[in-house]
Amino acid sequence: MLAIVSKRFISWGHQKLSVLKDRHRGEWHWMESKPVPIASLSRSLWRSAESSSNYYLLLFLSGAIATFGLLSGSSATVIGAMIVAPLMGPITGIAFALIMANRRLLRRASLSLTLGALLTIGTAAIIARMTGIESITSEIAARTQPTLLDLGVALAAGAAGALAKSRRGISDALPGVAIAVALVPPLSVVGVGIAYGSLSIFFGSLLLFLTNLVGIIFSGGLVFLALRYGSVQRAKRGMTIAIATLVCLGIPLTLSFQDLSIKNQARMSVNEIIRKSTTFSESRIQTLSVQRDRDSLVVDLNVEARPGSISPEQIDSVRALIAEEIARPVKLNVSVIPIEQFVSNPPPSESRASLEYKSFKYKVAKKAR
Repeated sequence: MLAIVSKRFISWGHQKLSVLKDRHRGEWHWMESKPVPIASLSRSLWRSAESSSNYYLLLFLSGAIATFGLLSGSSATVIGAMIVAPLMGPITGIAFALIMANRRLLRRASLSLTLGALLTIGTAAIIARMTGIESITSEIAARTQPTLLDLGVALAAGAAGALAKSRRGISDALPGVAIAVALVPPLSVVGVGIAYGSLSIFFGSLLLFLTNLVGIIFSGGLVFLALRYGSVQRAKRGMTIAIATLVCLGIPLTLSFQDLSIKNQARMSVNEIIRKSTTFSESRIQTLSVQRDRDSLVVDLNVEARPGSISPEQIDSVRALIAEEIARPVKLNVSVIPIEQFVSNPPPSESRASLEYKSFKYKVAKKAR
């Protein structure tokens, strides 16, 4: 009986679904995004790869905006610089040139990209030197340690950029692509590293820019190839170079990703142990940072506590617990900020009425003077 009811219910549902589909069936081909003809796409990329005065002016302004945002630690300002920057044009042109084996477009786009990158780096170095600010803000530090996550963003953004260029009606996505991949801020951090004389900032941000660059070119080329702009035979050499470069960049990115993963896991474990420990039960944790030193970890902890409430023996005990939890040698640096509290209670004779009377007498005497 149950089988018969179930069969009739399925048949009724299928019938109703068929009626609904027939009722709303229509020709919607006019809504489909049509591909850009190869001639039109080629002309568009040639124009975007041109190193005109407007191109350099926009890059100068974008580099200046990004540098001021980086030095002030303003993420909103840095995002504004990403939108202004016209670097996606030459980079997309390089991806298309590799697929089409167009050497002239490749040379033109590469020259525009190189000169634009040098202009952005120089602008950032001059501004950082003129301001005299040498603090490493969170916006600067965030662009000195790229990982495989940044490569994933670049690959996705490159595919989106190539798709937006090759399809009518979706070019509005290009500003979002520029924000996602962030080409100018890493170049500006390279200039800041030069101004600071810091090799770690210089090479870390340069690695991030190269990761974004190669990722966009590779994924953009694959999208152009999938949309039948060119052939595998033409793209073979260019894509081989792109893959080889990605493999080379993948080595430091993988090591950096492993380091980031280890530090995050260690930070969670350390934070849980410290907050559950009786040693710091009456203290307030201000900052907690975990750094990797080869096979060991360095934990820096700043806490607010009363003088004498934490002893060296207690710190040794906490350090041993952390080392056992994460199975790594740990160096624990604890900085205790002494807390002194002063409380002044009102006397029993002090009331609101008496205070208002005293305040009135004070104002009268002040006016008499």
